Amino acid sequence: MQEEQLVTFSLGSEEFGIDIMKVQEIIRIPPITRVPKAPDFVEGVINLRGNVIPVVNLRTRFGMPPEEETDLSRIIVLQIDNKVFGVRVDGVTEVMRLSQDSIEPPPPIALGLDANFIRGVGKIGDRLLILLKLDQLMNGELINGQTA
Repeated sequence: MQEEQLVTFSLGSEEFGIDIMKVQEIIRIPPITRVPKAPDFVEGVINLRGNVIPVVNLRTRFGMPPEEETDLSRIIVLQIDNKVFGVRVDGVTEVMRLSQDSIEPPPPIALGLDANFIRGVGKIGDRLLILLKLDQLMNGELINGQTA
């Protein structure tokens, strides 16, 4: 039986999962420098050990209301197609394995999120985990000075 390893995180009351192989690291929220004329979901850039990386606010990207930063807020640093960027989340919950059998295709009405972002829904007991397709997250937007 095939399994995938996921990093799970929360945005409000929803729980999401992303492929652990795309996660470089998880960090506390450092000072974020705003970038003029960036798309509204790009919160700005951070300096991560000398590398300037853009940070996407997933709440804004998914059209959710803004939330105050808490001690649990994190930035998940991702590498996708050789592009490194961070996504800001309300909290990282766990690293878990999920069998392919417990993943369903996304529902036709994609839970109010853009269907391009959803790869499927994982079932863990009575919990539902929205599995994200992160390569669509920045689709065509500027990442590290290049268009995706």
